[in-house]
Amino acid sequence: MSRIEIQKRNIVIMWIANFCIAGSLTMILPFLSLYIETFGNDSSEYVQRWSGLVFGISFVTAFLFSPFWGRIGDQYGRKKVLTILGFGISACVLLMGIVTSVPMLFILRFFMGIFAGFISMSQALIAAQTPKEISGKILGTLQTGNVSGGLFGPLIGGALADMVGFSYTFIITAIITSIAATLVAVGIKEIRVSKNKDEKSYTSKQVLHYIFTTPMLFIIMIVSTIIQIANFAIQPLLALYVNELNATTNIALLSGIAFSATGLGNLIFTRQWGKIGDKIGYEKVMLLLLILSAVVYLPQAFVTEVWQLVILRFLLGLVIGGIIPCRTAYIRNVAPLSIQGEVLGYNASFRFLGNVIGPVMGGFLASVTGISSVFYVTSALFIISSLILWVVYHKTTNKVENYNKQTINY
Repeated sequence: MSRIEIQKRNIVIMWIANFCIAGSLTMILPFLSLYIETFGNDSSEYVQRWSGLVFGISFVTAFLFSPFWGRIGDQYGRKKVLTILGFGISACVLLMGIVTSVPMLFILRFFMGIFAGFISMSQALIAAQTPKEISGKILGTLQTGNVSGGLFGPLIGGALADMVGFSYTFIITAIITSIAATLVAVGIKEIRVSKNKDEKSYTSKQVLHYIFTTPMLFIIMIVSTIIQIANFAIQPLLALYVNELNATTNIALLSGIAFSATGLGNLIFTRQWGKIGDKIGYEKVMLLLLILSAVVYLPQAFVTEVWQLVILRFLLGLVIGGIIPCRTAYIRNVAPLSIQGEVLGYNASFRFLGNVIGPVMGGFLASVTGISSVFYVTSALFIISSLILWVVYHKTTNKVENYNKQTINY
């Protein structure tokens, strides 16, 4: 089998694995707050606070471990790391289906974070074997596997929760995750790109120094944090918000539809955003997407029917879908090959930091001022992100132009 054929097969397998992992994990998100309600007759404020904490705690350990897994992947192979992460997630999800209290669920979500980062590691594996000039397109294609799983996962999870109950839904989720890990272990053939003789070796300290002294790279990671804060502030509360809009049965299913609407928008245009980034620049595309995200996020605070929320979340999916492939493609193009996995690991850590802050912030805002206020704050965060990226992009561009002019004059 030729190298090109291996690459194509790897992309197909990783697409399927990402679909299974993303679908499995999002199957439980629509009813997480409803699951917490089953542990006792607690107040809505209690449920809202614990929804944010349980949702966000796994990202604390994910924040700490992502660079570690990235460095291990750079040194020993990303396929091995992906297999470990897949089976680790499966074990944690399986145990979540048999817990009997909120603290036990909280602890399992904490340990689950150690094995988080499967999607990011899969992107690192494919990015390392992809030519730079088409990295946005390829990573956008891979991202459709993730968003397709995110599209169908909440819908299926909500339906299963209504039909068979929460515990069995966790068990089914664990089985699907195990299948994805097995598929990677058996089907992926990793192409290890040889390091050039002149290429520098980096210690962990030097990798951090490289990130902090490369302005655009560092700011993109900061923006990653802000985006995740904005995105995850509402996710654990979405089922409660749907319940406020539509006091009827099948709340878990309706929540799944609201989740899936964003995934559908992602699926339709994610690959196109990657292709556009290949042509005009990933920074420009990310700047545009941040502005458009703020425009479609704010009206969600004023909806009065579930169908209105679904339409707005679909539009949000259309405009926000290209941020991940463009962000990953940018890192692929600027980071040295020998440390790309670790740099992507740090980028994942920045994202997980936002995942930690977002649910806690959303739960606090919802319990104090109501769920609608979360949309106001998150829209403002998208605007702040776009302003930061715009300022740094123009400063960086001006420096390059001035350097080129000086070189020509010289």
